[in-house]
Amino acid sequence: MRASSGNCLGFTLIELLIAIALAALLLVAASGLVSNALGTDELVAERNELQRDARFALERMVRAVSHSRKLLLPNNNNPNTNWPEHIREQTIPASPPIGSSVFATAVLAVTLPEYVDLDADGIPDADDDRDGRIDEDLPNDIHHDFSPGIMGIDDDGDGSVDENPSWYWDDDEDGTYNEDPFGHIDNDGDGAFSEDPPSDSNGDGCPGICGVDDDGNGTVDGTSDDTDDDEDGTGFEDGYDPVVFYLDGDVLMERMPVPWNADGISAPDGPVDGRDFVESVIAENVTRFRVERPLPGSTNTQLVDLALELTGPTRTVVSLNARVRVGGAL
Repeated sequence: MRASSGNCLGFTLIELLIAIALAALLLVAASGLVSNALGTDELVAERNELQRDARFALERMVRAVSHSRKLLLPNNNNPNTNWPEHIREQTIPASPPIGSSVFATAVLAVTLPEYVDLDADGIPDADDDRDGRIDEDLPNDIHHDFSPGIMGIDDDGDGSVDENPSWYWDDDEDGTYNEDPFGHIDNDGDGAFSEDPPSDSNGDGCPGICGVDDDGNGTVDGTSDDTDDDEDGTGFEDGYDPVVFYLDGDVLMERMPVPWNADGISAPDGPVDGRDFVESVIAENVTRFRVERPLPGSTNTQLVDLALELTGPTRTVVSLNARVRVGGAL
């Protein structure tokens, strides 16, 4: 109701209160819309960041596998164990282990690709003896890191790392060593071929392959050193340099071998060996990492299936998958 005094018109107190109340309701509604819009923007930004991180990590692994000559981990499925060694899966929080394994761990390891030259000397870092060939003269300890399997890694998926540390010739962490030389026979019956060779990698008692001119110099079995797998005059000087991807908590790590003395140790046989590597974070907020080594098909092509899941602070989940062929880019 309006009151008048002369020619002046105004609002009553009730009308003012009603107007203020309506304005307040409009402000509350508008602030809700703004808040929702900001919240949506934050969720979109979080999802984009997770997708970017997941793609980067997956691309690092795919590139390493497709340019590598050999898949080191996961192993083939071992019929002597009651957990699937060819599948390595780890979740945050931890999933229960399978069979008699004590902790589920995921790991991917391949031999160092030829394109890696971190010291920029024009020679691939994987060519340890600088003879133009790669991984052709393995020592007893094929990774040359003085640890069973790959140093600091649960190779066989049983939940234990570097069992029997004094047996660093045990390349597959199965409790024995040098029991599976190169060839087409699964000597130790663990489902894998040539994964734990002696320094005479084919076990024939000859340098290189018996009766064959391995290095093309016109001489056959020219030395008496059966550890000289490439017939170059020295023995076991070019082992596998593993590139390793594994989870440290919810952080996906990449371990890269380096051709310099990264650990400061020069004993027992030189400053550079399998203990020299650098590690870097390639993804955070990882809640699932899965690596599977499918059974090879009729072409014996080795594939690797990768799955990566990242979860943000607001429980936004991003999952990516890839299938890659070992050495597919070579």
